[in-house]
Amino acid sequence: MSRTTKVADVTVALDHWIGGERVGSASTFDDVSPVDGRVIARIARGGPGEADAAVAAARAAFPEWAAKPPAERAALLHRVADLVEQRLEQLAIVETVDNGALLRSHLRSVMPRVAHNFRFFADYLVNDLHHPNFETRGHRNHVSWDPSGVAVLITPWNAPLMLATWKVAPALAAGCSVVLKPAEWSPLTASMLADITAEAGMPAGVFNVVQGLGEEVGPALTSNPDVARISFTGSVQTARLIAASAAANLTPCSFELGGKSPFIAFADADLDAAVANAVEQYDNAGQVCLATTRLLVEESVHDEFVARFVDRTNALRQGDPRHAATDIGPQITDEHLRRIEGFVQRATVDGAKVVIGGGRNSELGGLFYRPTLITDVAPGSEILTEEVFGPVLTLQTFADEDEAVAMANGTDFGLAAVLFTGDPQRARRVSAQLVAGTVWVNCFFVRDLRAPFGGSRHSGVGREGGTWSFDFYCDVKNTCTNVDRWTR
Repeated sequence: MSRTTKVADVTVALDHWIGGERVGSASTFDDVSPVDGRVIARIARGGPGEADAAVAAARAAFPEWAAKPPAERAALLHRVADLVEQRLEQLAIVETVDNGALLRSHLRSVMPRVAHNFRFFADYLVNDLHHPNFETRGHRNHVSWDPSGVAVLITPWNAPLMLATWKVAPALAAGCSVVLKPAEWSPLTASMLADITAEAGMPAGVFNVVQGLGEEVGPALTSNPDVARISFTGSVQTARLIAASAAANLTPCSFELGGKSPFIAFADADLDAAVANAVEQYDNAGQVCLATTRLLVEESVHDEFVARFVDRTNALRQGDPRHAATDIGPQITDEHLRRIEGFVQRATVDGAKVVIGGGRNSELGGLFYRPTLITDVAPGSEILTEEVFGPVLTLQTFADEDEAVAMANGTDFGLAAVLFTGDPQRARRVSAQLVAGTVWVNCFFVRDLRAPFGGSRHSGVGREGGTWSFDFYCDVKNTCTNVDRWTR
């Protein structure tokens, strides 16, 4: 019998989902809530055996799923989206307890985006993934997207279900079968998604979930010769391990990795709008890959920018993420919080100045780190070049456009950038020079799922979204036919 637990009065299965069945393991690991430090579940701890079984189930289910007409696959994905919407509140509260992100954000945007991920790729498959024909000297070329096979998807803890479905939805839409490995720090909503897909009518083996510690289950998944695609969101260090594991089979990989992104504010910008968007970098307690944590401000408006920024930050309310009034919740684990503390402590030892924050919120206890702003940071220092992944921003000044661009591009990362200016010509010049997968001009975090998403340099390999997702999960084929032969 499958093991379950109650999380905020919601029943959640704790075993793997393999071949359309719940499968246990000989051992478990503790899932601890960052909200209050309680062990909320003991999750099945998978290893090579469970990984191999899941890949085998997916491989067996692939031919029938790939052969389904696109309209049938799309209809099933819409049924999954319907069920996500019906259970939106349950998914939201479970994920808030599991990873500490704001309940109000889960209700308003994150879980609705989960459903939208399925609807978007279902519709894109049948409406927008064109199969072009073009003529070349009496020969007709036809481009098609053929499903590649089993896709292994390894996803992070900071927005667990949304980021998982950002991969799951296009892989399934494309006709791949899937093995999902959720992060061990926040695995519960992935398990709930398995039940949702089963209720929607997903054939057994098409969607599988294997839980466990990354170092124990990951290598068996990424080195399996029956795996056709690997998509991973997480750290640069883990991506290197996955790439090495996949290399023996030449398995194509897509990586969305870390960021150390710049936020550039010129003196001619709307400072109120710029500051408001800069404070948004504390969203999800700073645990956001796209956060532009390096504030670069033109010298002449430095004092005014900092004063407005401090006022807005001090107005943020930190506390229990289940409360509607809360703006900033906890860090995911004590280990992660100590890592953040280390970055700030080393920066101050090297002479940096903490303007606000700089430590744990002693009034709340637990895993709450105060939103922090650091200035007077030495160029090239660790806190300017390494991803902190917490509510810590640095602020530097620049004298002119050239210096702003040089500072913005002064890391090994290239995931995103934000640019605020009142000059359209400057916006075009500067954005063209920035090394980033996404540049937001006078805005932040506006997402169209048709647009490519991914990073440059150490921020990733490949792009997700729209046609780019289908290009990855499919073998793109061109068929060239001598049409003149048909008329002879």
